[in-house]
Amino acid sequence: MATITFDGIEVEVPDNSTILQAARKIGGSVVPPAMCYYEPLKGSGGKCRACLVKVTAGSAKDPRPMPKLVASCITPVQDGMIVENTLNEEVLKTRKGIVEFLLINHPLDCPICDQAGECDLQNFAFEHGTVAQRYEEERRTYDMVDIGPYIKLHMNRCILCYRCVYTADQLTNKRVHGVLNRGDHSEIGTYIANSIDNDFSGNVIDVCPVGALTDKTFRFKNRVWFTKPVDAHRDCPTCSGKVVLWYRGADVLRVTARKNAYNEVEEFICNTCRFDKKATSDWVIDGPRKIDQASVISQNQYAQNTVIPAFTKTVTEGYTEVNDTLPEHKQLAAKN
Repeated sequence: MATITFDGIEVEVPDNSTILQAARKIGGSVVPPAMCYYEPLKGSGGKCRACLVKVTAGSAKDPRPMPKLVASCITPVQDGMIVENTLNEEVLKTRKGIVEFLLINHPLDCPICDQAGECDLQNFAFEHGTVAQRYEEERRTYDMVDIGPYIKLHMNRCILCYRCVYTADQLTNKRVHGVLNRGDHSEIGTYIANSIDNDFSGNVIDVCPVGALTDKTFRFKNRVWFTKPVDAHRDCPTCSGKVVLWYRGADVLRVTARKNAYNEVEEFICNTCRFDKKATSDWVIDGPRKIDQASVISQNQYAQNTVIPAFTKTVTEGYTEVNDTLPEHKQLAAKN
């Protein structure tokens, strides 16, 4: 085990941990943002530089500071290491520059983007961005393309985090897409217009931190803050079957995997659960999805006596009650 000091807080973590993992063990506002790192995906991280921190003491044996800011997602901890994030002005100033770089080619089309309301880049820009941009050159632009029966690629929004590539590599045995070309011409694409079509292809939508990869079955149907997320599960022979159903009225508009506090998928789901099972009768409802209070999705959600399909949720009571019209769902969890 190694003990490090992160923003003045001591934390003990396993020797092979990274600085970012140590920060996440502390939690709260001290955790650096991450646009490319994705804990369930091996090898991810080190691309976006959003998580840069200052190491003011390398270890107890060698207390010299590291000369440059380091990416916390790929830098291993050392016993006695001292790290500064929110307490360091150089880190905060650099982070503003990282936001500016990420937005150089990114279109400001949040009002029409399906990712709006659950976009990591929106949150990053809100917390660390500036009101103006100095870039005056022509933006890089691409045409939107269908890269599968369910997935729309909007390359203009892509920040080249590589998450979708790692997902396809590690969940499937026939990856057909990747990063093409080099430098400023780099783009996500398929080899000779192949189609991304396998049992777990829909997970590239969930891991994308921006609106570059979107669900064609949900595209332009609704805003996420007008929907009601509900945890549900089913017996699926291919995946865990644990999902989030996004309701508008009695209709299930989309199905996604469940994510943790850092917007990372807990268990990847198959395409059958994601795209083919959009009736309440297909699922056993577990209860309302707990949404962070700061999220726009939580606005006007689950007010007292709000009725959600298959059950009634009352915030003040804190439990769910089975709807008599759906007897097949009587195995609801009694607690959230």
